[in-house]
Amino acid sequence: MIDLTRQVNILSDRIQPLRAGPSRCLVAIAGPPGSGKSTLAEELARRLNAQKCETAIVPQDGFHLDNEVLTARGDLGRKGAPHTFDGAGFVHLVRRLKERVDVAVPVFDRGRDIAIAGARIIPAGAEVVIVEGNYLLLDDAPWFNLAPLWALSVRLDVPLEDLRARLIQRWLARGFSSAAATRRAVNNDIPNARTVQDHALPPTLALSPDGTVTEDNARPA
Repeated sequence: MIDLTRQVNILSDRIQPLRAGPSRCLVAIAGPPGSGKSTLAEELARRLNAQKCETAIVPQDGFHLDNEVLTARGDLGRKGAPHTFDGAGFVHLVRRLKERVDVAVPVFDRGRDIAIAGARIIPAGAEVVIVEGNYLLLDDAPWFNLAPLWALSVRLDVPLEDLRARLIQRWLARGFSSAAATRRAVNNDIPNARTVQDHALPPTLALSPDGTVTEDNARPA
């Protein structure tokens, strides 16, 4: 398992001074599927909450379009691609999250493969919201409207071959055969990963699996 201590230290130090503004501090953790976004978000939130900075996590996954909608459009096999999300609705939610008020957010139930509307409340007292998802820095409509909303944006950089291995293992862990897991990863997840990597806006910080942290001015942190 990758030691995230250095990365969490750097991110928490960068976030602390951003809490003073009138708007809630929104932190984006972006990267391709299988890059470790959820794990980093959870570790960072744990650290900030331990430092008495109330922090919540909002995954982009709550904005998956329903399977019936995707089936009608012929897109079920591409679930997870940018056009299979309610991107405009997600942008609207992120704008609302900047206000220091209670905000209802949807939650994606992986077991049932559906998004559930209004399943969580981000409380007004949450000073920091960590938003994690594939397309938070995507340079395409409507996703590029998110860029000005982030107080801090982080991109996870993982080589495609490493992603492929992680994604196959993810599907195997969900009970798929080796052949089916490989098809899922190669035919859908990897194309989505290429989209994330090839069409990304610059982040504040880029993080590599070896612990390297690169700032947006290309100087090592």
